[in-house]
Amino acid sequence: MTRLDHIVVAAETLEQGLEYVQTTLAVELPPAGGKHPLMGTHNRLLNLGNGVYLEIIAIDPEALAPGRPRWFGLDRFVGGPRLLTWVARTGALERYQSLELGTVSKASRGDLEWLIAIPEDGRLHLGGAVPYLIQWGQNHPTDTLPDVGCRLVELMILHPQPEQVGQVLQKLGLENLRLKRSERPELMASVQTPGGLKVLR
Repeated sequence: MTRLDHIVVAAETLEQGLEYVQTTLAVELPPAGGKHPLMGTHNRLLNLGNGVYLEIIAIDPEALAPGRPRWFGLDRFVGGPRLLTWVARTGALERYQSLELGTVSKASRGDLEWLIAIPEDGRLHLGGAVPYLIQWGQNHPTDTLPDVGCRLVELMILHPQPEQVGQVLQKLGLENLRLKRSERPELMASVQTPGGLKVLR
């Protein structure tokens, strides 16, 4: 089974990403997250309920360069914080190797371990419309992530070629997502918060 695992907000600095999310959603994020030695990045997390979470990610200025392109195209990321892409969870990553979504790498952070398919050049898939694929070990971030009352209502995927995106999502078994044609790739996440419905983009 493949399902939405988390949405990814990227930023030039983690502080900028944190400010964007907290201001947009009008919530304070718990001090959850950490560093990724494999990729030289660090993150903060927000529980969105039902085993889904939001990740704010940026290059860690204190980390050593990874010696390869970073995931999510972060080496080329510029501009303000934004909802950049998303990640889908599967229990059988090898099943989707024919889709050429990347080379499987093993990563870890604290007590979390996972396998993730990363393109050799670190690119986004179809501008971020198609997810990275992840297979978690025994633990998942939401097992211990505090709940501040936020819930993901909808992830809308906008793309100049929604049919092409839809074909890949269908092969992944991800068919319950809203696709819409637009001039450029973009994601919009509707999040129900204690203060009402908010939109990250």
